[in-house]
Amino acid sequence: MKKVMTTAIAAATLAACTPADPTFSSFFSEAGAELDSGDFGEATMNNRLIQTGELDYTVNLARRFAADVDSTVNFAFDSTVLSPEAQATLMQQADWIRQFPEVRFKVYGHTDLVGSQAYNRALGLRRAQAVVRFLISQGVERSRLEAVASFGETQPLIVTEGRERRNRRTVTEVSGFVENNPALLNGKYAQVIFREYIASAVPASSLAPTTIGGQ
Repeated sequence: MKKVMTTAIAAATLAACTPADPTFSSFFSEAGAELDSGDFGEATMNNRLIQTGELDYTVNLARRFAADVDSTVNFAFDSTVLSPEAQATLMQQADWIRQFPEVRFKVYGHTDLVGSQAYNRALGLRRAQAVVRFLISQGVERSRLEAVASFGETQPLIVTEGRERRNRRTVTEVSGFVENNPALLNGKYAQVIFREYIASAVPASSLAPTTIGGQ
């Protein structure tokens, strides 16, 4: 009965996501593709995530992250350089991420549609890697920044063949929980995360800023 109720709650949570919801991007287009890409064993894995509550709490964390900080930074044309504005956004991301040591994140790189698909995929990857390096410089453990992926030019926000700054971006998203943490046993870690962190986390905007010179 408990498993049935948990499954129902998780299903209702996912059903509440719409394309306008920031969480929709995480679980139905970008990170969602990673949850089940049709490989052997993934259906069993997804059932386990639902039954233990991990998927439900991951969705809640993704919503909290998207509400508290800007998950996106933009780039100049054909560039991987982080502008002062991008660095300020990433410092807020790092402040938030450091409050949740049991949570993993993924960084996705994107480009506009100028140039070949192969070039843009590589460029998107380099942008995502630049963000990962900056987050690490701000005290985020490398092991918590998962599988940097690049979507290249395939997911534009604005459909245009010309240069478009809004398409030249990276997106940082919650991807799940750190495995093999000794404090997270017997499928109860989701409740621990929610009780200890969700209820007491400080919005990044209220945290003391980290100076860029200290990176």
